[in-house]
Amino acid sequence: MNEHDEIPQVADVKAALQEKISSLPASPGVYQFRNAKGKVIYVGKAKNLRNRVRSYFRPPQQLYGKTLVLVSHIRDFEVIITSSEVEALILENNLIKELKPRYNVNLKDDKTYPYLVITNEPFPRIFLSRQMKRDGSTWFGPYTEARQLRAILDLIGTIFPLRSCKYRLTPENIAAKKIRLCLDYHIHKCKGPCEGLQTEEEYLLMIAEIIKLLKGKTSSLIRSLTETMHACAAELKFEQASELKTQIESLKRYSERQRVVAEDGFDRDVFAVAAGEDDACGIVFKIREGKLLGSQRFYMNNTEGETIAELQVKVLETYYLETPELVPDEILLLEPLSQDEEEALRALVTEKQRREKQELRSPKIVVPRIGDKAKLIEMCRQNAEHHLEEYLIQKQKRGEAAREHHGLAALAALLHLSKIPQRIECFDNSHHQGTDYVSSMVCFEKGKLKKSDYRKFRLHSFEGSDDYAAMNEVIIRRYGGSLSEELPLPDLIVVDGGKGQVNTACKALQSIGVSIPVIGLAKRIEEIFLPHTKDPFNLPKTSPALKLLQQLRDEAHRFAVSYHRNLKSKRTLQTELTSIKGVGEKTAFKLLEHFGSVDAVAKASTGELQEIAGAKTADLVYRYFRP
Repeated sequence: MNEHDEIPQVADVKAALQEKISSLPASPGVYQFRNAKGKVIYVGKAKNLRNRVRSYFRPPQQLYGKTLVLVSHIRDFEVIITSSEVEALILENNLIKELKPRYNVNLKDDKTYPYLVITNEPFPRIFLSRQMKRDGSTWFGPYTEARQLRAILDLIGTIFPLRSCKYRLTPENIAAKKIRLCLDYHIHKCKGPCEGLQTEEEYLLMIAEIIKLLKGKTSSLIRSLTETMHACAAELKFEQASELKTQIESLKRYSERQRVVAEDGFDRDVFAVAAGEDDACGIVFKIREGKLLGSQRFYMNNTEGETIAELQVKVLETYYLETPELVPDEILLLEPLSQDEEEALRALVTEKQRREKQELRSPKIVVPRIGDKAKLIEMCRQNAEHHLEEYLIQKQKRGEAAREHHGLAALAALLHLSKIPQRIECFDNSHHQGTDYVSSMVCFEKGKLKKSDYRKFRLHSFEGSDDYAAMNEVIIRRYGGSLSEELPLPDLIVVDGGKGQVNTACKALQSIGVSIPVIGLAKRIEEIFLPHTKDPFNLPKTSPALKLLQQLRDEAHRFAVSYHRNLKSKRTLQTELTSIKGVGEKTAFKLLEHFGSVDAVAKASTGELQEIAGAKTADLVYRYFRP
């Protein structure tokens, strides 16, 4: 196909799409855009399918960023009509999770965070679960703060004598005496419903109080328990009244530890979003009775081109669609909603309340700009920015780890190794005109530089400039001497050099009976040398294996040069300043540390020298350099 054939093809596609759009109903539903291969690349919901889909096919100059790119790839679409906008939202949410379309915002849910579940069975149990199921049970969470969850569980365990067994406590099983009392009963952590020592009605009263606690209604619960305590005392049930008093005191201690963020005692959900280039973080503060009960985070990818307001809507929809939280009195937002968005949110909230059998209430939606509510929004926004920054750091680390693993795997394939090298050691030699010959060894273990295993060698088994002799000495000292017992052997050795250096390293290893693969990387044109091969070869500049080898070689070179400079500086110090009669090493070091070099010391005035070395020594140094 040539470039002249493309124009009518695209024009034909657009004409076909426009004709298809004209037949769409003005009903709520979900639309799916497909590319030339028939793959779904975007899923969206609409209150009016015809108007929403048509809005994508405006003139290109009216489209921007990701939307413009998306539209350029659309070759077909299909729709699913729903009975309501809420039903469309639920379907859209499910399709995005299933299909993971290229151009949709990818919202990561909190699957790793636990929920508290109160089971739907006689004498309900309470336990943690990391996967929420619509099974008629009552769910709370997710809990993103482990400390908060531990505090709640400790409080429930202290106050309420709940059963911990997994038996089905049906009336038939209890009457048949099939289950015996366990240790929990004897240490007063359970009241023995398994043997009929506690009625289901009494047990469910405890569950109702726990639900109040988990909803953040601690003040209401304390009032209720206090009334019951007084009633028990009036009826001379002093033991029961004493138990209630202990429960009330535990509740008060727990309540005092919760942070008060609003003095009016209202229930609120506070929403804020922070966005980067292609990632975002949404946060919800759950405020109950004026106290910050907890928070929930939503991380989003593929957000380039999305506004804060659009991302906020995504967080709102996901939160009220998927989390089992009670709808509050008030919802505080960072950005205002459009009329359609607010209507959709209210419909979603109403549907949630009906589905979860909550009391129907219409929350007030507020976008505060001043006052205490604005401060809550700002606190929420700052938290979103902080968590986004942490998320991006971790994402970068994960990316680096993946690249390093890819590089190691590529290296293993290149060398035909039986396994991916977990430990690599790299050597580099350095000298100055045959003097101060040194070698460095750096270590790369499990994808990271391991600086605690770096070693440096001062070489002395030969005279003059002999790079091969230097390589032979350092290999034998590392793998044949005491270091062979101090450090584990590597899976691969990398040397800075060509064919001669690689073969020398191999012969040195052979002489001490050690078998480790060796590879060489030469400078300048980055040629790679393998043992017993005639010619070197080059890897593409983008090769993960080459990048890994370069990182190792450059780190070994840096370490060797640094060691060599230190030796040279020490030798200069000893041969110049300490050769002056009356000047010791400590004074010489002070002078060199202050002036930076021997040349600077030589040019210093008597007064400048006296500030560091005293009058007598300053005079000796001054006269030495000015005979």
